[in-house]
Amino acid sequence: MKQVVHFEDFYEAFKSSRPNQFSYDGLKSLYEYLIQYEEDTGEELDLDVIALCCDYTEYKNFQELKSSYLDVKTLEELSEKTSVIPVENTKGFIIQNY
Repeated sequence: MKQVVHFEDFYEAFKSSRPNQFSYDGLKSLYEYLIQYEEDTGEELDLDVIALCCDYTEYKNFQELKSSYLDVKTLEELSEKTSVIPVENTKGFIIQNY
């Protein structure tokens, strides 16, 4: 039996266990990305906050990312290597760590 997780549930799960991992806008973008992934693949995902925190990282801008991924020169190059999720209302984005 699977449970439908609405954004409010997703948000509360992160805020209760990992409150500083993602911004509000970042969580909204990640949630929408994961919902779209489920629709595109037909695969139902489990809500595992710790796994998502290990798999995804939010960056405020490209310069912040460069401090972790020195080999990446452009956002386009990064999107060829991994998933890049734009964070609405900001210059930031979330990437799937690689």
